[in-house]
Amino acid sequence: MAGRRGASDERGRLQDDPFAWRATAAGQLLVSRGGRHVVTVGGAEAARLLARLERAESAGDELAVQHLLARATGNYRRGNERRGGG
Repeated sequence: MAGRRGASDERGRLQDDPFAWRATAAGQLLVSRGGRHVVTVGGAEAARLLARLERAESAGDELAVQHLLARATGNYRRGNERRGGG
């Protein structure tokens, strides 16, 4: 998968060290990786993310779940961004 809607995980990091998540009663999403808390998502963003996660899980698409969680943490792309300029 590649492109905006289906980014790739060419190094397999999302499979080797996957993210985990859980929803709280207060409507927050707690995202962890390797047993350590990474980020708490709250408010409307948490509601949108939860809906997307549930759709991906019901479709059995674990890779999509991992991509959504990676994006939510802000640690999705490191070192391969294109830089502007001449």
